[in-house]
Amino acid sequence: MSEKPDLSEVEKFDRSKLKKTNTEEKNTLPSKETIQQEKECVQTS
Repeated sequence: MSEKPDLSEVEKFDRSKLKKTNTEEKNTLPSKETIQQEKECVQTS
């Protein structure tokens, strides 16, 4: 058994057959205002 992986299938792969997709970010980061409000809420508890 060889230590190197078999890349023959990767070399044959045709990228032109792939469909174009648009990615959308679903989990956005909270704003600075939201973070500040959370900190204030935790400190008052």
